[in-house]
Amino acid sequence: MRISGRRMALAALSALAATTVFTAPAGATVFNQGISVRPDVRIAGDGSITLSGTYRCEQASPMGAMQVKAAVLQEGHQLSIGGAQVVCDGTERVWEAHAPGFATRSVRPGRATVSAELQEIHLSGLMPSAVATVAQDVRDVEVRADR
Repeated sequence: MRISGRRMALAALSALAATTVFTAPAGATVFNQGISVRPDVRIAGDGSITLSGTYRCEQASPMGAMQVKAAVLQEGHQLSIGGAQVVCDGTERVWEAHAPGFATRSVRPGRATVSAELQEIHLSGLMPSAVATVAQDVRDVEVRADR
């Protein structure tokens, strides 16, 4: 039986879709890589917020870079923060993501969910060609205003 190029492409696409659907659960790591969210989220007097946690990663592939992407979800509104590059040397390090006050109007004191992803960015020349999440943590937090 001969397999056509079209069937081969469909099989490859199906395999890719399956890996996207059946991703690892939150907190899972790939190649000893991990990330965590600290439960203390503060809104400063100027309205800016800071999210933080820890991460650990091994060296990114030679054609890639690593970054932390964080987001706050509260009352149906999501605020994405981050994109900061990280140092991958196998040791646990602290990450912080800041958002200025003008961007955080939808975040108020109270319950929220914070997610953080450790992402590997694959580059093709100077342009990103793919982004892969290698570790993720999602945590319910209490957002508090600084006094």
